[in-house]
Amino acid sequence: MFDILVKGGTLPDGTVADIGITGDRIAAVGRLEAEAGRVIDATGDLVSPPFVDPHFHMDATLSYGLPRVNASGTLLEGISLWGELREIATVDEMVTRAVRYCDWAVSTGLLAIRTHVDTTPDHLRGVEAMLEVKRRVATYLDLQLVAFPQDGLYRAPKGRENLIRALDMGCDVVGGIPHFERTMQEGADSVQDVARIAAERGLMLDIHCDETDDPHSRHVETMAAEVTRHGLGARAAGSHLTSMHSMDNYYVSKLLPLIAESGMTAIPNPLINITLQGRHDTFPKRRGLTRVKEMQAMGITVGWGQDCVLDPWYSLGTADMLDVAFMGLHVAQMTHPAEMARCFTMVTEHNAAIMGLEGYGLRPGGMASLVVLDAATPTEALRLRPDRLCVISKGKVVSEQARNDARLTLPGRPVTVRRRL
Repeated sequence: MFDILVKGGTLPDGTVADIGITGDRIAAVGRLEAEAGRVIDATGDLVSPPFVDPHFHMDATLSYGLPRVNASGTLLEGISLWGELREIATVDEMVTRAVRYCDWAVSTGLLAIRTHVDTTPDHLRGVEAMLEVKRRVATYLDLQLVAFPQDGLYRAPKGRENLIRALDMGCDVVGGIPHFERTMQEGADSVQDVARIAAERGLMLDIHCDETDDPHSRHVETMAAEVTRHGLGARAAGSHLTSMHSMDNYYVSKLLPLIAESGMTAIPNPLINITLQGRHDTFPKRRGLTRVKEMQAMGITVGWGQDCVLDPWYSLGTADMLDVAFMGLHVAQMTHPAEMARCFTMVTEHNAAIMGLEGYGLRPGGMASLVVLDAATPTEALRLRPDRLCVISKGKVVSEQARNDARLTLPGRPVTVRRRL
């Protein structure tokens, strides 16, 4: 007797299986003949582990237009606007926006998010707000908080002090932004500093690293060395890495083995990287996405991140990680069937590995969290970004949606259109 039985779904590897859920755990996977408190018919539908976003800014989300629109569309104007907003945004306002975003996320099957929280201002209202959000959503959404010195660990007057305060308040991950420090040397020093803090506290490390078009911004080299020095391995992630897009190939041929040796992971954010980067170019115009396939060929774990939704940096967004993977697929030119399937894995299994999620995956003993999609395969899911027919989080159905077929009235023949093949 299961609490929930998901019948006849197709798993991402093509296996057709039933999934029996008891409490908050998956009890069995296979051909199951058993009673259940509730049966969900997933015949012909894709059943996937939940989507995961390892890079987001929830303290700023859904604030687009406040205090005004980013007219230039640049990263630096976005940072300037956020610097104004964070001084007037209240804790309650940030909590309300973030919880609303979490609702959107749940509806798309996104059940784990790592969000960077700005620790620059002395008031740390953003940290206070995101800790409250984490408490409110804990029963159905896993939220990791990165103590992120947006204005620089050393460049901001109390950058380092406030980062330590945020970690003491309960942030889970140590952040950094070396390319925003005053000098290249201070940037390198900041990488060494935050890596040491992460190692001493036994925490994960996630650095906004080289988010610039400048090919001479090479802090990822220092990061790889420090990750190796402290043995952080996969507990460390380099986010963005956009300067690698503009680096010469000879230098990259040296850099990639160093990153692979360190065991660190990488988080490009395709929607935002291609929007913010290359703003100073005429033509040819760079798009700024880092070298995804080249890193993967070296055995480096690479995931896709959302980064922003309706905030000072990005005027769009849906909380749908399939939108992120769809854009990443195009910009990285990952159009081979195996590469497209890998893009789906990047927003599920690879992102879960980057966040270090325990109990993730459709296996007996795993956490009973999954999503049923109106698609037959991962590649079709990327093509359609389909309806999420059912979302289960920690053994509870948290979202349901009817299949959204179109009914056409055409001369002499009524037709029901499904976008699936």
